[in-house]
Amino acid sequence: MKKNMKIYYTSDVHGYLFPTDYADTEEKNMGLLKCVPNFQKDENTLIIDGGDMLQGSALATYCQAHPEEGFPQAEVLNRTGYDFVTLGNHDVNYGTSYLYKYLEALDATCVCENIIDTKKQMKKFPRAIKTLANGLKIGIVGVVTDYINVWEKAENIKDITVADPFEAAKEALEEIKGHVDLTICIYHGGFERDVRSGEILSKTSENIGYKICEELDFDLLLTGHQHLLIEGQLLHGTYIVQPSANAANYFEIDIEKTQDTIKITSTVGSPSVKAESNLTNQLQILETKVQSWLDQAIGKLDTDALAEGKLQMALHGSPIVELIGAVQLQASQAQIAVVCLANTSPGFHKNVTMRDVIATYPYTNQLITLKITGKQLKQVVEKNSDYFSLDEQDKVIISPNYLYPKIQHYHFDFFVGIDYTIDLCQKAGERLVELSYKNQRVEDSDEFTIALSDYRASGGGGFPTYQECPVLDEGSEEIVGLIVEYIQSQEEIRIPKNLKYEINYSCIKDIKNGPK
Repeated sequence: MKKNMKIYYTSDVHGYLFPTDYADTEEKNMGLLKCVPNFQKDENTLIIDGGDMLQGSALATYCQAHPEEGFPQAEVLNRTGYDFVTLGNHDVNYGTSYLYKYLEALDATCVCENIIDTKKQMKKFPRAIKTLANGLKIGIVGVVTDYINVWEKAENIKDITVADPFEAAKEALEEIKGHVDLTICIYHGGFERDVRSGEILSKTSENIGYKICEELDFDLLLTGHQHLLIEGQLLHGTYIVQPSANAANYFEIDIEKTQDTIKITSTVGSPSVKAESNLTNQLQILETKVQSWLDQAIGKLDTDALAEGKLQMALHGSPIVELIGAVQLQASQAQIAVVCLANTSPGFHKNVTMRDVIATYPYTNQLITLKITGKQLKQVVEKNSDYFSLDEQDKVIISPNYLYPKIQHYHFDFFVGIDYTIDLCQKAGERLVELSYKNQRVEDSDEFTIALSDYRASGGGGFPTYQECPVLDEGSEEIVGLIVEYIQSQEEIRIPKNLKYEINYSCIKDIKNGPK
C-alpha cells in the first residue's frame, strides 16, 4: 500500500523573519515571513528547521539585548506549525540559558542527539518517532557540528558537552531503524566532499555530511551550516538537501513509501510576493523598533568608509579595516590587530548609524589579546595568503576554497600594526617575503601582543597557531560594542592609515586591467 508525506525544510534563518537584510530599508526577496505563506500543512506533513535561528540579523541582536521582546522567531515557528528543530552552532552564541528560554517558548520538539547534559550525562534533546495520520512512522535524529567546541566561549556551553555527531547519529539510527518506516537525520553541518565528484573539500571534522551518507543509511539527510544551496539528490543511497541562508529559499520534499520502496523528490521553494499578513502585522511594532534603533546616529567620521569588491579590498586594504583595526588596538593596547570582515560588510557612512555598525560587523565576537612569537606570526600571515590564487589566464582571483562549498571571506585577515609583503609569484608556503614591526625585521624569537576575535583565537578558519599562544586578556566586551564606543568617543573620528602591506603579483604577464 502506498503512503505519502510532505516535508517543508528551512535552515540557517539567522533571525531573518522580515524581508530585509537590514543594510537598508528596501524590501528584499527573503525572510521567513515570506516563505511560510507557501507551506500547506496537513496531518501528513512535517515542518522542520535545521538550526541557527537565534543569531545573525539585527532583529535577533535587538531581541537578545531587549529580553522583554521575547522570541519572535518562536512565535513565527509556532504559528506556522513547525514540528521539529535541531540546534545550530550559533544558537549557543548567547549562552545556553538564552537558548533554553527560546526552546521553552517553542512548540516544536528539539532533537539534537549529540548535546549531552554534562552534569546528568544524559542526552538533552534525544531522537523522536512521529506517527503520521496515514500510519507512517518517522524516525527523526538531530545532530550539530562538534566544532562548537572549537569556536564557542567556554562559559556559553559550560553545562553541556557537544559529542561526536557521527557516533551519535550512528547509535540513534541503529536503535530506531527497525521500528520506523522512514529515517531522517537533521544535521546542522555540511559536506566535506563535493557531493557530485566526491573531491575532498576539507579534512577537518566541521562538516561530515558526506561521511554520514557514505557510512550510514538514513533515508533523508537535511543539512545546513554551509549556506550552500544543494538541490535534492541521492548520495550513497541517502537523499540530501541544503537550503541557502537567511530564508532566501526553502525545500518542499515529497516522499512516497510502499512496502518495498521509498521515493523522495524535492523542489526549491522561493519566498512569496507578500509576507504572511497576520504575523507581519503582529510583529510590526517590534520591527519598527529595530529599524528605529538601526537608524540612530552614533557619531561622525571625517569621510565615508565604504566597501569595495572583496578582492580589491584584500589586495589594497580598506578604510573599514583601518577603522576596526584602530578600535581593536585602542581597546586592547596590543601591538598588532587582526581584522576580518563578514561576507557582506557594507561599511560606515560619514554620519555613522547603528545600521552601519551592525551590518558591517554582525558577529557576537569578543576581543582577545594573545602573546605571539615572530615565528608564529609568520605562520599566520603565510596561511592567510591562501586567500589568493591565479586563474588559467594568470589573473589574481580569490581562491575557490574560500568560495565553495561555503563562501568564507571572513577567513581572510588584515594585520594592522605590521609591515608585510606577500609575493603571489612564489609557491604556497613561501609567499611571505617581508615582515617587519616598526621598521625592524621580525625574527622568530621576537614576541608581540596581538588582538583578535575570540573566534580566530580559537583557531577558527584554519589558524591552529593561535591556539598555541598564551592568552593575556580574555576580553569581556563584544567588538561591535567597542566599535560604537570608539565612534562616540570624539566629535569626529579621523580614519587612520595603519595598514601597511603589499600583495605583489608583478610576475603575472597579463595585468593591464588589474584584478577584477
